[in-house]
Amino acid sequence: MWASRPHHSRRGRRRYEIMTSRCHAPLWATLTATFFGTGLVKRGPGSLASAATVILWWGLTRWLAASAQPPAAIFLAVLAVAIGIPAATQVSRATGLKDPQFVVIDEVAGQLITLIFVPVSWQSLLAGFILFRGFDIVKPPPLRRLEKLHEGVGIVIDDVGAALYALAVMQILLHLGWLPR
Repeated sequence: MWASRPHHSRRGRRRYEIMTSRCHAPLWATLTATFFGTGLVKRGPGSLASAATVILWWGLTRWLAASAQPPAAIFLAVLAVAIGIPAATQVSRATGLKDPQFVVIDEVAGQLITLIFVPVSWQSLLAGFILFRGFDIVKPPPLRRLEKLHEGVGIVIDDVGAALYALAVMQILLHLGWLPR
């Protein structure tokens, strides 16, 4: 059955097999690292996790006063990093992969960091998404070095670095008036 499918389907099947039959990480770690399964999609799991985070953040901000949004973003980002590092470590060890593509909690943390102190509008959310994904994919110096850190720390911290680049650019765009306040 699988032999008749295109090559990319086998890769997708392999990702699923690794996560289901070969991954002996605790359930909490697997759910956290894959952001409740978001990382298991075949194409663009990091972008999907970032987009889901933007949408969830937008929804949450409908219930928060503008003054409560920065502390909430900081809290959620710190929580994602604090829980994400051990979860990514557990999944990485269980699968035997250094930086599994399906571990996307780092994208969640990075996207939240990018949106700290950013007023919520469709323009700012879109700009934050594009900037974070761009910096995460390109990995300007010294982000490549951060990937080499041990286990979950390396998996998560390089995205934190990309988020700090994106956050800086977002603040410049806001200061210049190119994004709504």
